[in-house]
Amino acid sequence: MAKLKITLVRSLIGKPETQRKVVRALGLGKTNSVVEHNDTPQIRGMINKVSHLVKVEEA
Repeated sequence: MAKLKITLVRSLIGKPETQRKVVRALGLGKTNSVVEHNDTPQIRGMINKVSHLVKVEEA
């Protein structure tokens, strides 16, 4: 299964609570933090919710 490398590139200051919860659920905390997840439909849906805050790369 393919891996995705997800980086938080924008701050959460002033963002809605739902977007903050999605970012936390992905395992991201501070700006420039990086996590790896398997490429599943659930993770892709979460990424789509906060696509303007994160950068996604194939790992």
